Amino acid sequence: MLANEAPIVVVDFETTGVVSGHPDVPWQVGMVSLEGGRVRPETLLTSLLRTGDRPFNRFAPGRHAELAEEIAAAPTLPEIWPELCDRLCGRPLAAHNVATERKVIQDAFPLHTFGPWLDTLKLARIAWPDLVDHKLETVALRADVIDRTIEVCPGRVWHDALFDAVACAFIFETLLTFPGWDRLTVNALEKARPRRYRQGR
Repeated sequence: MLANEAPIVVVDFETTGVVSGHPDVPWQVGMVSLEGGRVRPETLLTSLLRTGDRPFNRFAPGRHAELAEEIAAAPTLPEIWPELCDRLCGRPLAAHNVATERKVIQDAFPLHTFGPWLDTLKLARIAWPDLVDHKLETVALRADVIDRTIEVCPGRVWHDALFDAVACAFIFETLLTFPGWDRLTVNALEKARPRRYRQGR
């Protein structure tokens, strides 16, 4: 299926970070869908997630400290499965550096199969190889999608799961407008690799 015709769900998690003796678990999830190659703001979904009594890594980004009471009262990721299953199952999923999102989802729901996974980090390295780095904020600036993200997510900032998911989705939308990219399939984008990585460097 062509990527610009596929229903793609963009996912972002904010996590507690690594602390010795404790697993790295999510404290917030954000999602938004692309349909017909366009971001659909009406599909926004976000939730804080209960983390229990495990500590946060002191370098973990985001507003978790000021949201501590809300996080303590929030549902766990498995508890919101009924809200997530139609989005996560049987659809292509996208994220900026998919490793975190893929691990969180697979750890929470080990009996399910998810994907294909589309990684905007890898795709941005192909599209804009000369950027100083390919962090989400840097790529969003290059793609000129920050104002659109703020419009969809007023009052939110970087390292908020919904804000990051929407920024990632707008980056993906932008990529699909590039000459030739509009004819690429989901499978082709999943397998795409920046040249220096294909050459083993």
